[in-house]
Parts: sequence; C-alpha cells; structure tokens
Amino acid sequence: MELLVSAINLEEAKEARLGGADILDVKNPKEGSLGANFPWIIKQISDYANGEIVVSTTIGDVPYKPGTVSLAALGSAVSGSDYVKVGLYGTKNYDQALEVMNAVVRTIREYDENIVVVACGYADAYKTGSILPKDIPLVAKNSDCDVAMLDTYIKDGHRLTDHMDVDELKDFVQTAHDYGLKVALAGSVNKNDVDMLKSIGCDIMGVRGCVCSGGDRNTGTINHKLVQELKDNI
Repeated sequence: MELLVSAINLEEAKEARLGGADILDVKNPKEGSLGANFPWIIKQISDYANGEIVVSTTIGDVPYKPGTVSLAALGSAVSGSDYVKVGLYGTKNYDQALEVMNAVVRTIREYDENIVVVACGYADAYKTGSILPKDIPLVAKNSDCDVAMLDTYIKDGHRLTDHMDVDELKDFVQTAHDYGLKVALAGSVNKNDVDMLKSIGCDIMGVRGCVCSGGDRNTGTINHKLVQELKDNI
C-alpha cells in the first residue's frame, strides 16, 4: 500500500518526501476536500520532484461542467502532474459523472497518455447529493480511468469509516479491482486504519490531517516525523 500525502506548498512537499511519502499530492484545503491549488505551486513541486517521486494534483470538488473540468485537468497536467484527481461533487448520478470523466480522460490522454486519471467520490455523498460511492468504480471503468477513489467531502471530524463500514469499503475495493482499477482511500484516515485498509486491499492511502502538526488539515503543517511514523506502520 502506497502512502499519498497532500501538501499545500513546496515546504510541505519536502517534509512529506523526507518522511517517506510515495506520492506527493498537491491540494488547497481552503477550497474544499479536493480543493485545487495554483499552477505555479504544482510546477514548483513538480520541478522539485524531478521525476524521482510521483506528483498528484487535485483539481477541485468539481461541478457538473465537463468543459470547465477538462480545462482544469489540462492545467494540472501542463503544470507537471503525474496523477490528476477529480472530485465528483457536482455530479448527481452515474450519467453526469461519466460525462465529466469521459471529457477529462480524453483531454488528458490527448496531452499525455502516461498521466494517471483518478475518479474520486465521497463516502458522505448521501449528505451532499453527489454520485453514490458504489457507482464510482463503474464510472472509472467506463471512462477508462486508472484509479477509483473515495474521500469525505464534509470535514467536520467524521471519518471515512463513519460513513461506510468495512464491508462496504471492501466491496468498493473488490469491485474496482475486478474492473482492473487501483483504489485510493482517504477521509481522515490515520495510523489506526492501516491494518484495515491493507486487509481490504487498498492500494493507496491518502492523508493530510494525521501528518500535520496538531492533527489539523487546515491550520497545521506537514511534519516529516509524523509522515515517517505512518509510513513505518504501513
């Protein structure tokens, strides 16, 4: 299981890498769960990574606007991302989500077929009216994505496992794997979740808050010792 750590700037990316992160994720928590950061920040981190470590970018908790989302995805790719993560917040059902992801995948593949595309849903979608988690693997498969992901949209202290039990998460992972997809799971997960995530076959564990000073994704900053502790547990 790989460790993805979400950084907001170059300094945090350096801490994440020093702690042993496998994937440097670039996001902006001020703009939401999968809030998009600025192109120059992505480029700084990509230049720093220099092809030696994978760089992932969130492009936002996106609306049901395939053209807008496609342009955001292309901006992420041009800025140096190896992974492009799309938070399917504004898509209310399978058809809308598929339309958005088809547009994103076409855009990315025409630019660079080696870039990994991630379709991300939300475990708490029942609170937001977004596409349900169970539909994400099929959307990812039918749009030719590479990874199916779950996170939480509402950051109020509730965690991934507060919204979906282990059996539901296991079914999500198994379905995605049956489709030939990798699976990333996030949503206030921490070192206590490592054994569970590994047992259900999670490929990528995504974190921020638990490796930040004070444990706060918004006010804390990434500490390499906390990253290393988590990585050692994995």
